[in-house]
Amino acid sequence: MEPRATEKSERPARPEIFNRHSFRNVRPLIVLLALTLSGCGEKPPQPAASGAPPVTVAQPTKRTVTDWDEFTGRFEAVEEVQVRARVGGFVTSVEFRDGAFVKTGDLLYVIDARPFEAVAEQADGQLSDARAKAELAKRELDRALTLNQTQAVSDSIVDQRRQTLQAARASEIQASGLLKAAQLNIEFTHVVAPIGGRVSRHLVSVGNLVQGSDGGSTLLTSIVSLDPIYIYFDMDEATYLKYNRLYFEGKRPSSRENPNPVQVTLTGETKPSHDGKVDFLDNRLDLSTGTLRGRAVVPNKNFSILPGQFGRVRLIGSAPYEALLLPDTAIASDQSRKIVFVVKDDDTVEARPVTLGPLDEGLRVIREGLKGEDRVIVDGLQRARPGTKVTPQAAKTTAVGGKR
Repeated sequence: MEPRATEKSERPARPEIFNRHSFRNVRPLIVLLALTLSGCGEKPPQPAASGAPPVTVAQPTKRTVTDWDEFTGRFEAVEEVQVRARVGGFVTSVEFRDGAFVKTGDLLYVIDARPFEAVAEQADGQLSDARAKAELAKRELDRALTLNQTQAVSDSIVDQRRQTLQAARASEIQASGLLKAAQLNIEFTHVVAPIGGRVSRHLVSVGNLVQGSDGGSTLLTSIVSLDPIYIYFDMDEATYLKYNRLYFEGKRPSSRENPNPVQVTLTGETKPSHDGKVDFLDNRLDLSTGTLRGRAVVPNKNFSILPGQFGRVRLIGSAPYEALLLPDTAIASDQSRKIVFVVKDDDTVEARPVTLGPLDEGLRVIREGLKGEDRVIVDGLQRARPGTKVTPQAAKTTAVGGKR
């Protein structure tokens, strides 16, 4: 069957209407697709590379230093006296203020002296009697010697008179000694300070009965001297052997022959505040501790140090030598090693292992691993990585602890 004329006219019209409206809606998609396909062959833009991080560098400080060894010490008084009663009796007065400074000869206690004065008077009478007997015996001997020349008195009588005189003189000496002892007891009733220093509190009050040296003398108080003052310290055997080796090599004087200097740091202080000199080393090592006892004398003009205090003693441990020094902030740890970061000529970072020494005026001595011309990173360690480039900036002189 042939189609009708109306059907033939409608068929070609539909595709024409579809293409016109469809192209209008699809045009934006085609443009987007074209842009997408055109960008497929290009790489995405990369972020701009960041610059080398800035760090602060400085060369090690060069100066002459001396090693010091540190020990724990305890202060003791140069002179210390326990004041005890030398005669017994009742205490009648206390003549000092507790904790005050006293001078040699200052009166501390007074003990009732009346019993001793009575004994002294008795001894004085005995001495007078002995002197009179000795005088009489001398006259009788002189008379016997005169009569003996004419044989009026026998030689035996002369010998008896001579023996009587000797006995009388012995009695005189004995009575004189008793009088001196009684006078000394009277003197001992006035208890005076045997040394100058700071006195402790009074241990016996007025009205108490004290015992003298004959019956276990009573402790009255104590006195310690404060200027100068000793500090005792113990050094281990290895340190003692090191000092011996340095002495025989001529690099350090012996403390036995030379008063080597010491520096003392008190409890709570961060740096030494007192200077002194070694004046004694013991003659043997302690068998129980293996240490050698040493002593230094320290001036104490303001009496601020008291016996019994602890202190840290720094003793000279080497001859002066040239050393390189860095602040501790420039030193890092790599497990068991100590390292510093050095900037090479091409501005790359290198981790350099170092051997550390003691502190000297706030800076750490570098014994090995560093040269004087090396540029060491002293600030910005967290931005430094071995092998990476950095931007070095010179540090100020104060950043490394002083002038180079």
